[in-house]
Amino acid sequence: MPSRRIILAGLAGLGLAAGCATKRPPTSLEIRQQSGTLAHIALTNPWKAGAEAGPVADNWLASFNDAQLNALVAEAMANNPDLRITAVRVEEAAQYVELAKAALRPTVNLLGVGGLNMGGGDISSALQGVSLGVSWEPDLWGRIRYGRNAYQATYASAQADFEFARQSLAATMAKGWFTASETYLQIQITEDIIRSAQDLVSLAEKRWTIGPGNEQDVALARANLETLQDMAVQVRLAHGQSLRAIELLLGRYPAAELRARQDLPTLPSPIPAGLPLEMLERRPDMVAAERRVAAAFNRVGESKAARLPRISLNANVAAIQSDILQLKDNFSNPTGGVGARLVAPIYQGGALVTQVRIRTLEQKEAVAQYAQLALRALGDVETALATTQTLDARAQLLRDAVKNNQRALALAQTSYRVGKADLRAVQQQQLAVLSARVSLLHVESEQLAQRTNLHLALGGSFEHPPTPQAAVGTTRP
Repeated sequence: MPSRRIILAGLAGLGLAAGCATKRPPTSLEIRQQSGTLAHIALTNPWKAGAEAGPVADNWLASFNDAQLNALVAEAMANNPDLRITAVRVEEAAQYVELAKAALRPTVNLLGVGGLNMGGGDISSALQGVSLGVSWEPDLWGRIRYGRNAYQATYASAQADFEFARQSLAATMAKGWFTASETYLQIQITEDIIRSAQDLVSLAEKRWTIGPGNEQDVALARANLETLQDMAVQVRLAHGQSLRAIELLLGRYPAAELRARQDLPTLPSPIPAGLPLEMLERRPDMVAAERRVAAAFNRVGESKAARLPRISLNANVAAIQSDILQLKDNFSNPTGGVGARLVAPIYQGGALVTQVRIRTLEQKEAVAQYAQLALRALGDVETALATTQTLDARAQLLRDAVKNNQRALALAQTSYRVGKADLRAVQQQQLAVLSARVSLLHVESEQLAQRTNLHLALGGSFEHPPTPQAAVGTTRP
């Protein structure tokens, strides 16, 4: 008995001594080097499309100075069904972490037996007693801890995915809100042009009645009016659809009852964009991809450790008695004992080796997915910056075009009234004014949307971030 206790104590000490045997997962720098693709990209150079220097700012939603938009985003954060699903996944990941931690702790079980044997039944029913057992597997090679670390990394990845989902929802809400305002203003523009077209119909009818006009001018004026009225119907449909899309994001019934803002917010001043490397380390979806690599790395360690021997330690104490059975002469209550169980895999048909290979390939896949997502993120920023510059130039050109087309329309209408021009010239100029105004409105709305895209691409939060705390899901030895 003393020698057995010495052996068990030594094994337990060995298990405790092996507590820091797990290796740390690769850092973001190491992941980029392993990816091959990102290793040759200069991430510390400024953006190629050009941008303001300086750190990326948070709380970008407030820069639009729209209290109603702020309220709608807050409502979406509370009620959006897709976001709720993502939140539940985070909670599930947290519980898997707790489950993995439980495997590192001893298990304690209480067993009680008792009964009355009336003859011919199970002899064990004549036994009465209670047993308390304790079992623990020392994590000699880090298999259990690797599994725990993998779940912690998965949890951290789920948290980052949830944060990116929140930021994406805020951006989608903002762009939908701008689109609703754009379509509302398109309705107003179309109605202005329709009123002008109605005046032309009246004028054509009067000219035909008096004499200078003809039936062809009247037919052309009416056809032009009906074309514009059809455009108005399509714009109203688009406006209703934009409102329904917003209501669905809010978790409301899609009834198109929301009232859109009746003008577009002023475009905020240009924002600093930082450096590409800072973006990769800040964007929540990139953080999530990095943690998925860490989870895959720990799964490799877990599968390798599964090929090594496992030892389980157990101890129990019991008190048993029987009214009809004769127990051993040297039996006394209470009784107890300690023991150990060794399981050493020798041959599993190649399953354990194959499992290591599979986990290694999964880690390579996670690294490749990180590189793929990183390139896409870099493209998001460069595209948003380049599109912003193009839209700024277009907006200025279209403002001049609207001004000149409106002047030309006024001159054409005057010429038609005095008989110096025909009706077709006026109608063409009306359509030119409508096209220029709608194009300018679309570009102004797109400027707001691209600013939102840039904020999302850079990884800045739409709100003030919470006070930094200890990272959740950090891998421990």
